[in-house]
Amino acid sequence: MSEEVINDDSEIVTVNINQETTDINLDETKEKILNEQVKIERTKATYWQLYRFASKRDWLIMIIGTIFAIISGAAIPITTVIFGEMINYFTNFQKGQISNANFLDKVNYYALFFVYLAIIVFFSTYIYMAAWVYTGERLTRQIRERYLRSILRQNVAYFDKLGAGEVTTRITSDTHLIQDGISEKVAMSISYAAQFLSAFVIAFIKSWKMTLVICALIPCISITSTLLNKFTAIFMKRSLDYYSKSGTIAEESISTIRTAVAFGIQSKLSKLYDSHLIFAKKEGIKKSILNGAGLGATYFFMYSTYALAFWYGSTLLLKGELTSGDVVNVFFAVLIGAFALGHIAPDLQAFSFAIGAGSKIFETINRIPPIDIASESGEKLDNVEGRIQLKNVSFIYPARPEVMTLKNLSLEIEPGSTVALVGSSGSGKSTIVSLALRFYDPIEGEIYLDGHDIKGLNLQWLRRQMSLVGQEPVLFNTTIAGNVAHGLIGSVYENIDKDKKQIMIEQACRMANAHDFIMNLPDKYETNVGERGFLLSGGQKQRIAIARAIVKDPKILLLDEATSALDTQSEGIVQDALDKASKNRTTIVIAHRLSTIRNATKIVVMNHGVIVESGTHDGLMSKKGSYFNLVEAQRIQQAKKAKESTENEDSSDVLVTARNEDIVPEEDHAIGRVITNKSASSAILAKRKADLEAGMKFDYEFTTIELLRKVTKINKPEIPFIILGLFSSIVSGVVYPVFAIIFAKIIQSFSKTGDELRNDAKFWALMFLVIAIVTMISNFIQGSSFGFSGENLTLRIRSMSYAAILRQDISFFDEEQHSVGVLTSALSLDAQNVNGLAGITLGTILQVCTTLLSGLIVALAIGWKLALVCLACIPLLVGSGALRMKMLSGFQQKNKLAYEYSAQIACEGAANIRTVAALTREDDLWNIYHKLLDEPMRQGFNNAFLASITFAFAQCVNFLTNALAFWYGSRLFVSGEYNLEKMFTVFMAIVFGSISAGRVFAFAPDIAKAKSSAATIISLLERNPLIDSWSNSGKKLDKIEGNIKFTDVHFRYPTRPHVRVLRGLNIEIKPGQYAALVGPSGCGKSTTIGLTERFYETTIGKIEIDGIDITKINVSNLREHIALVSQEPSLYDMTIKENVLLGCKPNQNPTQEDIERVCRESNIHDFIVSLPDGYDTRVGGKGTQLSGGQKQRIAIARALIRNPKILLLDEATSALDSESEKVVQKALDVAAKGRTTLAIAHRLSTIQHADVIFVIKEGKVAEQGTHQELLAQKGIYFNMVQEQDLGADN
Repeated sequence: MSEEVINDDSEIVTVNINQETTDINLDETKEKILNEQVKIERTKATYWQLYRFASKRDWLIMIIGTIFAIISGAAIPITTVIFGEMINYFTNFQKGQISNANFLDKVNYYALFFVYLAIIVFFSTYIYMAAWVYTGERLTRQIRERYLRSILRQNVAYFDKLGAGEVTTRITSDTHLIQDGISEKVAMSISYAAQFLSAFVIAFIKSWKMTLVICALIPCISITSTLLNKFTAIFMKRSLDYYSKSGTIAEESISTIRTAVAFGIQSKLSKLYDSHLIFAKKEGIKKSILNGAGLGATYFFMYSTYALAFWYGSTLLLKGELTSGDVVNVFFAVLIGAFALGHIAPDLQAFSFAIGAGSKIFETINRIPPIDIASESGEKLDNVEGRIQLKNVSFIYPARPEVMTLKNLSLEIEPGSTVALVGSSGSGKSTIVSLALRFYDPIEGEIYLDGHDIKGLNLQWLRRQMSLVGQEPVLFNTTIAGNVAHGLIGSVYENIDKDKKQIMIEQACRMANAHDFIMNLPDKYETNVGERGFLLSGGQKQRIAIARAIVKDPKILLLDEATSALDTQSEGIVQDALDKASKNRTTIVIAHRLSTIRNATKIVVMNHGVIVESGTHDGLMSKKGSYFNLVEAQRIQQAKKAKESTENEDSSDVLVTARNEDIVPEEDHAIGRVITNKSASSAILAKRKADLEAGMKFDYEFTTIELLRKVTKINKPEIPFIILGLFSSIVSGVVYPVFAIIFAKIIQSFSKTGDELRNDAKFWALMFLVIAIVTMISNFIQGSSFGFSGENLTLRIRSMSYAAILRQDISFFDEEQHSVGVLTSALSLDAQNVNGLAGITLGTILQVCTTLLSGLIVALAIGWKLALVCLACIPLLVGSGALRMKMLSGFQQKNKLAYEYSAQIACEGAANIRTVAALTREDDLWNIYHKLLDEPMRQGFNNAFLASITFAFAQCVNFLTNALAFWYGSRLFVSGEYNLEKMFTVFMAIVFGSISAGRVFAFAPDIAKAKSSAATIISLLERNPLIDSWSNSGKKLDKIEGNIKFTDVHFRYPTRPHVRVLRGLNIEIKPGQYAALVGPSGCGKSTTIGLTERFYETTIGKIEIDGIDITKINVSNLREHIALVSQEPSLYDMTIKENVLLGCKPNQNPTQEDIERVCRESNIHDFIVSLPDGYDTRVGGKGTQLSGGQKQRIAIARALIRNPKILLLDEATSALDSESEKVVQKALDVAAKGRTTLAIAHRLSTIQHADVIFVIKEGKVAEQGTHQELLAQKGIYFNMVQEQDLGADN
């Protein structure tokens, strides 16, 4: 159907009205404009790019660290030379070729050598560890900051595709992975590489033949580890992607927790969240199996090398080319070299993870957006008049390329004029505002400011000439004064002194009619508004947003539904403020309430992206076109003429007296409030808060055993795999002592000659091959089974934590430490960390313990004297490691907290990017983030300089142990108590055992992280909320009549116990009645709805449904009978159909017809069907792909699908234009039939037919009755109607 309309200049415009979407064919240039706004260049980061932000100083420190790492690494193989010489002396002594005195002399000389090496290793290790941990902290901080900076510089279209949850995941887990790959592990790898090289140099000098034979197997080891790393990184990246998707779901649902709780959709959201986790788990399991196989193969080749070495060494010995000491020297040198290579392998994995995470982060850092706020280019005009012109503008949202939003639209806005845009939802009104701020670029046409194409103007400068007040005002988690001061960013007033700034802030708040309510708050302007401003009512937020917009006296004011969330009284005053504010400046107003724009210089009526008509209010009214119809729809039906004539008093008098009446009680009240400073309700609240905190605080210190027990319980289904894994760990652990026995046998056989030597050597070499096969199998089983159980544990912990978060009552989310950012980053990090306590780490620890224990048993059985002396060193070895772990654990806790809090800033910025961009707050947010990183960085530096001491000590203890063992062993040798075999069995079993024990301490940070994360998780899982939606207690009602009664209800929010919200509220709503609550912002209307849903407990008084106290009814059951449509509709990133189905009760299975029926009732069906994918269209994160009105209608459909007995409408139509409002109101009227409806409305036209209207003032009912009765009373309600009346053509 087409409709011809005539605009003011008598042009006929033909509009195709029913065509919401078309098949759009774009030429290349337009395609390019669209794609550039959302295109992300895939980046494959190289390892060196992770260091691209290092300064000269950082490089210097890293070079110094590297030099000392090389010294530390090279020192270790030198011990093999000493070792070889010692063995020569021992063998010669056993053969009787050397005297006692000479023998002891030489042993003492070499023992001292060990001590000198220990000192060198201690200092070099300390320096390299400290240096690299220090630079690692600095570089990661740079990456975090650059990432946030580049996230904030991205254009708005980029965020239509990217969730804020993903930003949180990247800035926490991914930067952790990078830090892991660029700090101490690099230095350790360099040290191992130096060890590897120096070991082989020594080996080649001693015997190149034997070294080459042993080296034949080394390529096998390196090929295995290369392949392993390549595939591991692929699986890792895939699972990270799934995790960031689940992170976005978590962020969406936690930020809209009230909707989730009201509809009882926690379990549905959990299923959705779990669906991504399952894919991530599959990738993780593949990774673990691969790791197990790789590790098994590496060990197989290693032990096969031993077999080969000793067999070939014995042949060279027979030929007389080598001594037994040389064979052992070459063998150990190659062994140490190979070990070093083996130690590099797991670190390489950390590097590949870092590269994987870096790719994703650098993708963002490298992306230069087409609309670049950080760019210095572009003209800055000296003087701005404020003339805005749109010439032939066509526009498509990049995220919805199938819908043409503006079609060849031209519009001129004169300097200093007020132009109002009106029209149905989705007609392109808000799009014009977004284009003026250059959030997007049009695909065709130009936009001019004072005759300059805005593409040629400096973007930051351009946005600073404008102020935006959006429909859903976004405040940031800081004080009220801080929020208003954001409006001064970039203006000349940004850096004026504090007092002057405060005066400007208060002045702006007075203009926005916010000053009075702010002064009533306990902390006044220093009151923190909470995340997204949730501690304030919609109207209060809106007024602070207006104050923020006008505080810098901008040239251009953009008001997108700026008063939709206000009640009549505030609206009148704020409207005056906005009228004043828009004097002498260009103002673009989008309004659904036409009463607010009647004085506009020009009114532009839009439909489907084109201008239908334009002119002044009077001109358009006289035309009786589209605008006239819109106004008629909103006109409030006045009291009947007859009544008017009988009570014909001078209404202006009534207005004055009523206004005065309005003011007086407030004064009285202020006095009353001072007297009752500590009311009964505050006492109750204080006690309740204390009880709650006792249940919630993480102060309870779980012991490690308790945590292990609880985590094992979560991991119960995988117990068979864990047992299998533990068994194979034990097998792997026993290998070392067996190795010691075989090794000693071979050394013993080296002191023989001829066939005896040949046969013995062959036999024991074959024994090494047997060990190789056993180790391969046990390592594969260990890796796979722990990987499988670990991935399942991660999945379960994430899933359970998420469900536990959704289970908490609303007051949990009001607290600052449970903000969206903190909770989402805890979800991703904690589960990742706990896996460190289960899984592979646990297996390795068990393996090491087995090695130690079985080594001890072997040593004590064979030679207890030397065993006891060597044992004396073990506490030193183990103690230094344990001390390091303790220190790391303390750092870990503080570090985690600090990074979590900073992540919250990043999350908040990304989630509200439009507001950030409009305020040009990018630098400000970045500076806050920058300052927040100071503390964790300081902790990191402490970590670098203190914890490294113990690590260095642990590294050098081995040398001292060797010195002691050889010195004491030589004494036993001389006295004839020990032979070569005995001595070396004991020495190898204990010393090698304890060297491997040192590996436990490499896991110290993992264990520390795991412990603190497990404590957080267990506390969360065991926290029972006061109002528990999981609870089965309480009555379950099959059906209810819908009688709602509030009796003397007092209420304060738990997080703000000083503010009294309800002060003795009494209301009763009969079954089937349509009741409306009206009153100024912050009087407790929305609170009433929250209490009906039982989001909170009343402080005093009771609420009954059908005469039953709602605290006696099962919470979930109570909510099943209620449906809520709130002021800011929250949709989830799924299809329209899935969003509607979220409203279903448990066990309700609606058909497609049912879904379409409720969508028809909500007047959204036709729009949905016109979309290319119909009901399967995705709505984008938080529903960003739809206009406010479209979101609201889907939210209404979601409420109706459960066919509730009680319908709660919290400003359900405030976001709608008149056309939709009329239809939706009709839908709501139909929906309200046969059910009890409680509606909050600021537009009185929407509730004039209500059965009963309660006027709430200061938490009590001030007036009640029907529309006509209240008008007759000529009280508060009468005034509100007068203020909103559109009828009179004044």
